Amino acid sequence: MKHPAAVFVFVAAALPVAASAAQGPALTPQQSHGRQIITQNCNVCHLPGNPGNATYGPPLNKTAANGDDKLMKEIIQNGLVRMPAWKYTLKDSDIDDVIAYARTLPADVPPPPSAARRPGGPAE
Repeated sequence: MKHPAAVFVFVAAALPVAASAAQGPALTPQQSHGRQIITQNCNVCHLPGNPGNATYGPPLNKTAANGDDKLMKEIIQNGLVRMPAWKYTLKDSDIDDVIAYARTLPADVPPPPSAARRPGGPAE
């Protein structure tokens, strides 16, 4: 066979396009920047490592902070008891980008399984 490398290059080039099409509508530049900031700073506490896992902080999605962008911005800027304040690290526009991206995330993430339903856990 003479063309396996060409087929590999074609398939590898097509994968990102297919993956982005499967993710839904394209993100705006503001939302893409917000996704980058969340990935770098927020995902450890606010996004589950695996589907169904609990998060340290409340999950980020379109209903975070009761859907109130002003409240969410205040929380991000000033922090809470266990959350650091980001006002010295992120610019206002960065925080707006984070909120714009969080509002694209679905709220229908299933809750983590309870201890009673885990294999080896106490029976119901």
